[in-house]
Amino acid sequence: MSDEADKKRRQRNLAIAGLLAVFIIVVYAVTILKIGGQIGAQP
Repeated sequence: MSDEADKKRRQRNLAIAGLLAVFIIVVYAVTILKIGGQIGAQP
């Protein structure tokens, strides 16, 4: 593999990892907000 191909692969992997991390954070935040709202609504 050439250095350029390795660099492109590394950049792509970092981009995918970043998007995955953002997705996980969004799902976590939405879950916490939903659970928090339900707890507050109970008598």
